[in-house]
Amino acid sequence: MTQRAPSILERPVYGVAEAAGLLGLRSDRTRAWLDGYTRGGVTYQPVIRREPTGDDLVTWGEFVELGYLREYRRKGVPLQRLRPVIDALRREFDTPYPLATSKPYVYDRELVLELQDRADLPAAIAIVVRSGQELMLSEEAKRFFVKVEFDHAAAGEARRLLPAGRTSPVVIDPLVRFGRPSVSGVATDRLWELFDAGDPPAEIAAGYDLAVKDVEAAVAYEEQLRSLAA
Repeated sequence: MTQRAPSILERPVYGVAEAAGLLGLRSDRTRAWLDGYTRGGVTYQPVIRREPTGDDLVTWGEFVELGYLREYRRKGVPLQRLRPVIDALRREFDTPYPLATSKPYVYDRELVLELQDRADLPAAIAIVVRSGQELMLSEEAKRFFVKVEFDHAAAGEARRLLPAGRTSPVVIDPLVRFGRPSVSGVATDRLWELFDAGDPPAEIAAGYDLAVKDVEAAVAYEEQLRSLAA
């Protein structure tokens, strides 16, 4: 009997605080999305995990889905409302990480719309929306989708994130630098540290055999990440 190859989505990559920092989120919000929370005597279930685990390790699939939820964080609608839709997508796609695959964004928009309607999902946190006769990704889902590289040879699983967009060389790859953001295999935080210490971009680039524009992109990304954490 052939064993199924482990999914990269199941790979533990970060602690909760590190995942939150990379996504520009508060740690408490990240934990709430992963494990739920209790407020005013009412317990709210997790959005990402099937049930609370308290585990401080965040898998690659959980990290990618946290990145999806981040796009909706200022919508003013509790993201727990997404839970019934995510649960249904788990069953339909037979994966614990449906939002970390390309299926809901590319191949099964009609199904997603049906599940949204069934769950009475508020329009503000919709995954897909109808525009005339066409089903489109919502603006938030689109912003997420263009930052992900999906592996269509592996059930459309998210393989890498492009946190600064497709025009930037910065990538987050769970198999490179332990998932730290990098440019051509060099961690962006290391390049930023050298720049912050006064090294010119051209000198840093020469030391790592990088293009100057790649060093500048890494520094710009790190500056933005630090501004979000401030």
